[in-house]
Amino acid sequence: MFQKPRGTRDFLPEEMKKRRFIENKLREVFERYGYREILTPTFESFELIAKKTGEEIRKQLYVFKDHGGREMALRPEMTSPVVRFYLNELKNLQKPLRLYYFANCFRYERPQAGRFREFWQMGCELIGCESPLADAEVLNLAMDGLINIGLDFDVHIGHLGVLKGVLEKFNVSEEEEVKIRRLIDKEDYESLETYLIQILGEEKKELIFDILKFKGGKEILDELKEILKEFPKSIEAINNLEEILEFVIHDKYTINLGIARGLDYYTGMVFEIYGKKGAKQICGGGRYDNLIETFGGEPTPAVGFAYGFDRIMMNIEDLDIEEESILIIPVKKDKELIKKSLIIADKLRKAGKIVELEIMGRKLRKALDYANSRGFKKVIIVGEKELSEGNVTLKDMITGEQKLISIDELTNP
Repeated sequence: MFQKPRGTRDFLPEEMKKRRFIENKLREVFERYGYREILTPTFESFELIAKKTGEEIRKQLYVFKDHGGREMALRPEMTSPVVRFYLNELKNLQKPLRLYYFANCFRYERPQAGRFREFWQMGCELIGCESPLADAEVLNLAMDGLINIGLDFDVHIGHLGVLKGVLEKFNVSEEEEVKIRRLIDKEDYESLETYLIQILGEEKKELIFDILKFKGGKEILDELKEILKEFPKSIEAINNLEEILEFVIHDKYTINLGIARGLDYYTGMVFEIYGKKGAKQICGGGRYDNLIETFGGEPTPAVGFAYGFDRIMMNIEDLDIEEESILIIPVKKDKELIKKSLIIADKLRKAGKIVELEIMGRKLRKALDYANSRGFKKVIIVGEKELSEGNVTLKDMITGEQKLISIDELTNP
């Protein structure tokens, strides 16, 4: 017997109903903010995916050659494909561009709780605006989406420019900076300490660890400014973060200078959102002003985020989605009776009702047992005598009450 590939999942109808419900609630918020949906191909050239991260990412991807010998990769995230799409078809449109997506992504990694080889991302990109208002809008949108689905969460906001300003003054190379950021993102502080001592020495290492420990409300920024008064680029980043936070409408967040983000293209404000149960990190994003230029475009500011949709679902309480479904039961296997039942079903569906027709030829009692086991709220019983008088029997499966009702009234049963 064939098994599903490792790290993938099959979703039952009940699970899909919940996933679609949450997806649509998130879509509502993206569209209220004026974002328009796009979709990119499931696979891209490997060169595009590896452009910013380098060859070492190969082992984390599904890479293959097409029949023309071109090397392709299943997309591991959505920002790089969106930037490619922007450069191909959208760059001449008036700015800013507000785009959102919902798509499956793929990474070849060890499956564990909240981490799959096929997973779904839902997110947005705001392209063409360098104002702190853009950063704040993306933060507000990310939080509003989670509020709209009733999720309890914590937001941590940082700024890569703070650490970058220190590392630049310490003459740290770009390659060394990338390694430092990756160690911070993995929270591998032991290896980070060893590496910093190796390239910077004990005293400078201590300053960097002091920065990473800064967590709290806006009040910590004045203290941070005092510590970093000799680092003008770091002060500039702190001022930028302060201005962004002025426009964030939700006050429940933590400033956390220990956020580095795993992807190398982020340049400024970064943030992560954590759920209170299940897989912890459910959202991440930030500013990436250099990525479009790296991919061959004109320098263009951009900021965005992605929800880990599967991780959101792990943080959602069991949903009781109210859905009134109706089962139509012809009382016997008679072609004319079935045809009339089909006409009734068609009329109800056109009125927006969810309707199934009993097609297994069950006797009435068995059909009612089936309706009960499937959770149908109402059943319409179609009998010859009642039908000849323009009526059917409507049974409420919750109360057990049943009554005759005219077919003309059925659009409001």
